Amino acid sequence: MENKHFALLIDADNISAKYIGDILEELSTYGITTYKRIYGDWTSTQATKWKGELLENSVIPVQQFSNTVGKNATDSTLIIDAMDILYTGNVDGFCIVSSDSDFTRLASRLRESGMEVIGMGEEKTPRSFRVACTRFVNLENLGNQDEDKDGKDSKDNTISREVIYNAITNIINENENKGKSVELASVGNRLVNMYPDFDVRNYGYSLLSKFVEDAGLFLLEKRQNVITIYLKDNKQSQEEIRNYVREIVRKAGKKGIGISELSNLVYNKYANFNVKDFGYSQFSKFVQGIENVELYQDKNDRKRAREK
Repeated sequence: MENKHFALLIDADNISAKYIGDILEELSTYGITTYKRIYGDWTSTQATKWKGELLENSVIPVQQFSNTVGKNATDSTLIIDAMDILYTGNVDGFCIVSSDSDFTRLASRLRESGMEVIGMGEEKTPRSFRVACTRFVNLENLGNQDEDKDGKDSKDNTISREVIYNAITNIINENENKGKSVELASVGNRLVNMYPDFDVRNYGYSLLSKFVEDAGLFLLEKRQNVITIYLKDNKQSQEEIRNYVREIVRKAGKKGIGISELSNLVYNKYANFNVKDFGYSQFSKFVQGIENVELYQDKNDRKRAREK
């Protein structure tokens, strides 16, 4: 499989020069960098730190004088160059390095043309730009990303672990309901498609497998370099819970038992019970899906469960 070719376009107005080595190293994991350009006013004192890095890393500076207040001119030049490069047909994707939302529409436009768009920026980068990219990387995670993390979520912009764990659970249930096992690699790809700025380094990890394992919710099984993921104790506990419901319904006799009462009994006995683990959005739907159990409305229009 041939390496993809990327155009690297850096907005020097809001990105520190200290990141350049890490930016190039990170982008090398995606493919070959064929264009390396950085945009700013090189006559300003703000750009001084960048000047020493440009020759060393073979990055071409593009001069844009600040003729007006703000940096709209710099942004416009970068956008025009990006579209020119797009129409050459020489690249498979773009890496846009910026910490503001000015390039959100550009990222969306490039993706509409079939380009892969890697966004990079600091933690302060607005979510609008993050989600417009195919993938977004926090610059603070690059280099010595293991320092001062302690396994905690980094900043306010980081997606909560609960959201990610719920997404993983839904992916597993979706596949298992179709009779398919779930490979960890495909889970990682789905998460990035859902949340372009998802990165285990945001949580102090270097491997997705370790991040998932530490959740305590999932089991990983490795066979011939392929890691498969399962819900923890899912196979054993699901049938046990169904049998428990059947037994309660059987003992309730012909009149059956109210759905609310049945729900309380199940949740009290199984503290970690979640109907979503069974592929249902409501408890009543879960009960309805159990063999030999049916739902009916009593004279007060309340749902009850009884044995068929």
